[in-house]
Amino acid sequence: MKKTMLAVCVGALLSSPAMAMQDSDSATAAQLEKLLQQMEQLQNRVAELEEQLAEEREKEVEKEVVIVKQEGDGDNDSATSEAVAPRKRITNNTALAARVERLEEDVEAAQNAPISIGGAVRAQYVWEDYNDGNKDRSGDFDFDLLRIDYSGSIGDVILSAQYRWFQYMESVQHAWVGYNFDENWQGQLGITKVPFGITPYNSNSYFFSSNFYVGLEDDHDAGVKLRYRDPEWDFDIAFFKNDEQGGVDGFVSNRDDRYAYDPLGVRFEDEGIYDTPTLAVGESNSFAARVARKYALADDRSFEWGLSGQFGQMNDGVDDVGDRSAWAAHGVYSVDRWTFMGQVSQYEYDMDMANDGIVVGAYAFYDTIPSKATLYTANIAYSMPVKIGPITNLTFYNDYSLMTNKRGGGEDTVMNVLGMAVSAGGLYTYFDLVTGKNQPFIGGSMAGNSQDTNTRFNINIGYYF
Repeated sequence: MKKTMLAVCVGALLSSPAMAMQDSDSATAAQLEKLLQQMEQLQNRVAELEEQLAEEREKEVEKEVVIVKQEGDGDNDSATSEAVAPRKRITNNTALAARVERLEEDVEAAQNAPISIGGAVRAQYVWEDYNDGNKDRSGDFDFDLLRIDYSGSIGDVILSAQYRWFQYMESVQHAWVGYNFDENWQGQLGITKVPFGITPYNSNSYFFSSNFYVGLEDDHDAGVKLRYRDPEWDFDIAFFKNDEQGGVDGFVSNRDDRYAYDPLGVRFEDEGIYDTPTLAVGESNSFAARVARKYALADDRSFEWGLSGQFGQMNDGVDDVGDRSAWAAHGVYSVDRWTFMGQVSQYEYDMDMANDGIVVGAYAFYDTIPSKATLYTANIAYSMPVKIGPITNLTFYNDYSLMTNKRGGGEDTVMNVLGMAVSAGGLYTYFDLVTGKNQPFIGGSMAGNSQDTNTRFNINIGYYF
């Protein structure tokens, strides 16, 4: 390898932010600099030996003539020894070249660190018709989040993790280690995604579907999961000991500081919808399974149907005080640039005490959901490749969610998101016009009983790296 090429490779390595953050997994800058110096010294030595070898080869012919002349006198030991010397130098030269090659391999391995680091920085503009102050200011522009992602493998052990910082809280999104048993089967252990419904998301927009706000979309809990994947079938089965914060008695300062919604308490008659629960509860010993059948109908057409279910206990820190269950059926059809998604799901909490619903929490606040309800989603999206400056793709979508059949009655929860996602290099931006009734983040609550429809216009700008 040329010196200039080595300098470029090591220079790129030393400037890599991923390498700078991986002190235990890859070479430090000082070690790599020392490694480069060793390689340059060895290369110089090899060059000198090659010059010497060329001279020795010229002399070797002369020495062989001397040996022939001396054979009659029987005095050829000295000539034989001199003839062997170039061969020794050849051997030493080969050893040095092999060492240089090993050092080059070390540099190449250091450039390809086993764990990669990525993430995102996001900000957003918000206009809300149900917030008089926000309307008077013509909306607000705020920091959304900073997140760091880790992914890769060391040996045969896989790592995937993500941590998020918001203005008002921080939380782990997921963190698991895994192992591929073969090309189809993978095991995961840690805070891993609960297999349920359409994956990876039952939505196209920044706001997910209403399933997310009752804990049935993009939820992650602490447990073990076994996954199977092939061109025709997906199969997941999992056991979760508790939620990502260690359950009802987890050592955390705020149980509502979390990425995804989980049940955190029982709502009693004299409590407000957003109050901290009097009786704290948490998920315990839950099982989840998902199966999906996939069909490749043509080069540009595919279809998938699937079934999901989960069951677990609710614990108050001392005893089990109820059970929870959920099921879902879903379908996804893609043709050319169009994607159609539909899902029906139902959940139920069967608690030992009378209640006015279940307290859930996420994003640093509590909300209330009915103890039983049915949800429907219907989504459509169109992906259009473009070339407008840095913009390479536009995705147009409409996501519709309905939550009905609430235990205890009450008005339905409705949310419709008409939007567009714009891809431009590392930028991914959502433009969402959201109308909702009794929907969190749209001026309502899943347990609300309002007949008013609220509107929110949201632009979320994210740079992903």
